[in-house]
Amino acid sequence: MLRYVIRRLISLGLSLLVASALIFSVVELVPGDPASFMLGTGAQPETVAALRQQMGLDLPLPLRYLHWLGGVLTGDLGHSFTYKTPVAGMILDRMQVSLPLALMALALAVLIALPIGMFAAARRGRTGDTAVMGATQIGIALPNFWFAMLLVLLFAVNLRWLPAGGFPGWSHPGAALKSLLLPAVALALPQAAILARVLRSALVETLGQDYIRTARAKGLTAGQVLSRHALRNALIPVLTILGMQFSFLLAGAIIIENVFYLPGLGRLIFQAITQRDLIVVQSAVLVLVAAVILVTFLVDLSYALVDPRLRK
Repeated sequence: MLRYVIRRLISLGLSLLVASALIFSVVELVPGDPASFMLGTGAQPETVAALRQQMGLDLPLPLRYLHWLGGVLTGDLGHSFTYKTPVAGMILDRMQVSLPLALMALALAVLIALPIGMFAAARRGRTGDTAVMGATQIGIALPNFWFAMLLVLLFAVNLRWLPAGGFPGWSHPGAALKSLLLPAVALALPQAAILARVLRSALVETLGQDYIRTARAKGLTAGQVLSRHALRNALIPVLTILGMQFSFLLAGAIIIENVFYLPGLGRLIFQAITQRDLIVVQSAVLVLVAAVILVTFLVDLSYALVDPRLRK
């Protein structure tokens, strides 16, 4: 098990290094000069040159990458060209919204998908299975931003149970959780539909194995066979989907964040791109990629915990 973990850690470090080089290169290849964009079209050439020197844009590309990478390794992500504040602090502030939102949405997706997937698998080919699969197909097809607007109309405008948008900060935990509840539900619905279908397929395949028939022959009920034997052995594809979903929820919630006016990380990246604030874009995207790679690493470890054969 230790050798397995060490190999995965080495792979994680190499993946982060390659990802940092790709992110820096792609962002730098974007057309346009940040200094000229910030000063406007009427700026004098010497003023633009002075700003480029101040921003370090006059240095060779490899040297700029090494400076940026060295800062990342020491925890210094640089300063925003637009906001004149440390990028690390900006990302940390936005992560206080995006990370709880992603965790809430993932928890809701699991709580919805687990019983639904098990219910459909236990009634394969029956009316209940058909109804569940049809409902999950609708859940996948519905755009989450459209569902989010419906939630706002129902629970915020008509019933006035929850806020329609904004984030009051974690100094008021109750109000903060209430402000994240609607966007979390909007994000969780399509993810729960996907997860339920994957779980149902994995369980149906597992229920056809020989050891399941042996468990039934020993006198175990259908529910005991499903929960004690089939579920654990069907978790490998489910864990894969969970890892992918968390990465998507953390990085891909920009539309939902704009619908609910949440100051999350996705919205920060969108604003930085429109303002040509390259240092913010590079650092924020690298944080998201690092989170994806870390989640993938944790999913790999969970594989080994669920299936001991994978430890070898």
